[in-house]
Amino acid sequence: MFVVIGGTDLLFALDSIPAVFGVTSEAYIVFAASAFALLGLRALYFLISVLLDRLVYLSLGLAVILAFIGVKLIAHWAHGVHDAVPEIGTALSLAVVGGVLAVTTAASLVTARRRQRPGSGPA
Repeated sequence: MFVVIGGTDLLFALDSIPAVFGVTSEAYIVFAASAFALLGLRALYFLISVLLDRLVYLSLGLAVILAFIGVKLIAHWAHGVHDAVPEIGTALSLAVVGGVLAVTTAASLVTARRRQRPGSGPA
């Protein structure tokens, strides 16, 4: 079990490198973010595993975030090719990521609370 969790930590840290490069081009920050991700993901895994029943829209929110990061990376490349393409700033990126996580968490918790109420199911 420990090997699977450790492998998942490593895979997630390697997978997040392009996302960090979407925010900054400093190699030290990318390395530090990946290192801290490896350290923190194990504890976060156990927390998320308990909360997955309540966070029903988490996968949808993460898909939206990954799509946004992909668009940001393409826009960053295209801005280097042609100056008419707008550059998406770091503040906007952080606002989008934080906003999507907040909305999906709130929607998930509201949905989970409605499911727990007696008599709220279909008649």
